[in-house]
Amino acid sequence: MVVRIVSLVPSVTETLSRWDRTPIACTRFCERPDLEHVGGTKDPDIARIVELRPDLVVVDAEENRREDYDALLSSDVEVVALHVRSLADVNPSMAELAQRVDARWAPIEFGDARTVRARAFIPIWRRPYIALGAPTYGTSFLAHLGVANVFAVGDTYPEVELEDVATMGADVVLAPSEPYPFSKRQLRELETVAPTVFIDGKELFWWGARTREALRRVESALAVLPTR
Repeated sequence: MVVRIVSLVPSVTETLSRWDRTPIACTRFCERPDLEHVGGTKDPDIARIVELRPDLVVVDAEENRREDYDALLSSDVEVVALHVRSLADVNPSMAELAQRVDARWAPIEFGDARTVRARAFIPIWRRPYIALGAPTYGTSFLAHLGVANVFAVGDTYPEVELEDVATMGADVVLAPSEPYPFSKRQLRELETVAPTVFIDGKELFWWGARTREALRRVESALAVLPTR
């Protein structure tokens, strides 16, 4: 049985913990100060991970770097690489992970997506401004709830100027709390684009055990959005 797991993905760390498969180590972004940290998602301490002699290391193609994945494999470490870019990826990825760690995943029944009720700009960084694009889990998540990303076509994470975004017809700015901690301090500049709603970034970007509940919570939070 797999008992020594290192997670290099915050979503996975949360999910494993809910399955009673708590990792022996994780990244500093996993919000688990009680666990050993082995660097970040983009700069893991490969030597320390190897030293821990894990049964399994979990990575995600969207969160982690290929070179770190290759370095782990070349060190004879067992690695499972997930690739979650949409809601449709959640069930198969979680089923694969559950099988690897002898846990159980109850598939999520997503149902039909809502019709579009608003178009949104979702910034994920500031100075420079970077937008959430597609294909990404966050864009897919919002689309299911009837919120169309104004950057749903083009780059995955485009660098943008607010003056240009203001011409794109967004109905709302959805400003997440991570990876950049947007808050009311940025409200004035964000509202040059559209009325702004602040949301929990983990709800929008962390998938897995959180997804089912996050859809309900974000649906409730979006009740304030204007309708088209």
